[in-house]
Amino acid sequence: MSDTAHILTGRIGSAAAPARVRDYVDLLKPRVMSLVVFTGLVGVLIAPVQPHPFAAALAVLAIALGSGAAGAINMWYERDLDALMARTRHRPLPAGRVAPDDALGLGVLLSIFSVLLMAVATNFVAAALLAAAILFYVFVYTIWLKRRTPQNIVIGGAAGAFPPMIGWAAATGDVSAVGIALFLLVFLWTPPHFWALALYRSDDYRRAGVPMLPVVAGPRETKRQMLIYTLVLAPVALAPTLLGSVGWVYGGVALAMSAAFIGHALVVWRTADDETAHPAARRMFRFSLLYLAVLFAALPLDRILVG
Repeated sequence: MSDTAHILTGRIGSAAAPARVRDYVDLLKPRVMSLVVFTGLVGVLIAPVQPHPFAAALAVLAIALGSGAAGAINMWYERDLDALMARTRHRPLPAGRVAPDDALGLGVLLSIFSVLLMAVATNFVAAALLAAAILFYVFVYTIWLKRRTPQNIVIGGAAGAFPPMIGWAAATGDVSAVGIALFLLVFLWTPPHFWALALYRSDDYRRAGVPMLPVVAGPRETKRQMLIYTLVLAPVALAPTLLGSVGWVYGGVALAMSAAFIGHALVVWRTADDETAHPAARRMFRFSLLYLAVLFAALPLDRILVG
């Protein structure tokens, strides 16, 4: 079936039982949303111009709804893949708890509402960036890249890197070097983060036919790329300090966390390629979540401590 036909028609099956509220919440990918909301909020907080608290709250809400909307459309489109993977087969669509048309309708409506809310609450620059993030995640990553290339995470990671730049734009009305630096921080963090997951979930991706890097290029090349990205990420993580947006409280945290991230990548690199459990990759995946959370928490903390 062509991608166009996949978009317009086709169902895994109709809902087997009435959907619960929790099922619709799960469609919005709340775990992903929490990270998106956090990085978007930090973009607002460290901007040189602070919007009214109510406008800032609406901006963060719009970012959350936009993220959830993209997640719902992603789940609608990938329901066939999700049914094949142990990690995702219990999601609402492959499990038959939500009808595909309901998921698509929810995603489209929330997409439109989130962009309109951002435009009314803040400015058109932030609204345009939010629209671009949603469209990029749905059409570039989900529909175009995910099933075609092992670079899906590298290019598609741009969608998840938009929120801090959107938050900055919501506060300032523009996109500055600092906003771009925050974008690049998340963008370069995404490949080693997801490839660590893909290493110990490679059987899932192979079964579903998703060309993740460990499936296509093997574990050794994946580990090499993970190490390269953590090395490139380290100076980018320092950019907010080097650009003068925050001080060396954040800079010290960024240096320490980046050194630890590189250390995890080195441990993964030295692990035997035929190790089935990949405990080192699991530890790196978990640390990668901590890495981004700590860096983004350190940004406003630096502002509070240094002034």
